[in-house]
Amino acid sequence: MPNLDKNISAANTKSKESAEIPEKSFWKKIKTSTSAAGYEAIYNAFILYYTARAKETPLWCKTVIAGALGYFISLIDVIPDLTPILGYTDDITVMIAAVGALAAHITPEIKEKAKDKADKIFKSE
Repeated sequence: MPNLDKNISAANTKSKESAEIPEKSFWKKIKTSTSAAGYEAIYNAFILYYTARAKETPLWCKTVIAGALGYFISLIDVIPDLTPILGYTDDITVMIAAVGALAAHITPEIKEKAKDKADKIFKSE
């Protein structure tokens, strides 16, 4: 039975860390959509990204974040990202809704880190 307990403990640890964001896809989307998506989308994406990476963020929050950022990263959208003016409206709406739902778990430090990163990206453009 000790091996069974060890396996259950390992499975529980892994499930607490699940709801991961695909790093490469996230950074690729940030690089390719910065100017088209605009500051608001990138800032909210970073808020969600850094909240997901915070150790104290509960699993349910990470799941919401994975869904919102997954929608942002996905090629399938209600409003295609290539649509002029409206392209990222649905992505921004989904991310703002996620930020609102997770507000109690988003620290001032996370907001500051997201702002700094978004500012840095937009200054380098």
